[in-house]
Amino acid sequence: MDKILNLDTVDQFNQLYGIETLHPLVSVINMNKATRGVSTIRLNYGVYALFLKLEKSCSIKYGRQTYDYQEGTIVCFAPGQIAETTSSIEKIQTNAYGILFHPDLLRGTSLNKTIKDYTFFSYEINEALHVSEEEQAIILDCLHIIQKELEHDIDKHSKKLLVTYIELLLGYCMRFYERQFITRSKSNRDVLTRFEQLLDEYFESNMAEHDGLPSVKFFADKLCLSANYFGDMLKKETGKTPQEYIQGKIIEVAKDRIASTEDTVSQIAYSLGFQYPQHLCRLFKKRVGCTPNEYRAQMIS
Repeated sequence: MDKILNLDTVDQFNQLYGIETLHPLVSVINMNKATRGVSTIRLNYGVYALFLKLEKSCSIKYGRQTYDYQEGTIVCFAPGQIAETTSSIEKIQTNAYGILFHPDLLRGTSLNKTIKDYTFFSYEINEALHVSEEEQAIILDCLHIIQKELEHDIDKHSKKLLVTYIELLLGYCMRFYERQFITRSKSNRDVLTRFEQLLDEYFESNMAEHDGLPSVKFFADKLCLSANYFGDMLKKETGKTPQEYIQGKIIEVAKDRIASTEDTVSQIAYSLGFQYPQHLCRLFKKRVGCTPNEYRAQMIS
């Protein structure tokens, strides 16, 4: 399927699957009540979406990667993301639940300011969240509370309560993702080891001089991770952001070259990928407490 459907409203999704719309900006999805089905569809999400699949009933292609749902999997989408869903079983109704909410629902609320903190909306599909039966029950309870509010007549309290319940749901998802980082600690350490190898290769070769300072996205792509997932995982494992980690490596390499070569600070800066030597000097001063030349003098004395 080449055609992409722009999903600009929650009602568009509901119409695809024959689900009733109770509120123009938010909808709790129960695919067991679907009256229509779509075998394969590509959606360009203009809304936030979170789905909990309790059975392996479809596959999703996000970018070039394919991820087959396992039982008890949560996957999230944010506005601007495109995903292709293909049903893997021949029935309309599936044991799946979720929520869609439009960015306009968040306008003027505290969640509008913090929604970007829920970085799992930007994770790749192959980094989906796998939840235990107990965690599934918590998610379903949150969705049930939101559904009950949607069934209540809209009044002046509706928006505040809906956003509060959605924030509660997202808070639990954040907790579960952080738990997943811990349970994946061995694989995370393997990723960290590979990241360190890639850092070494980048600065030992002439890549830095030719391509400039490495970006977080460069390493995330090499590790087949989204930048946000990579950042959250590294922060959990090391207490540092990828940018801080990269800067630490730059300082280590700069120290070695200052102490072991006669290259000027400018030459070292260019070899590390800096466009301007003063940028290295500023970073070095901030991280080490002295300038590169002062550090060299200390090494000589």
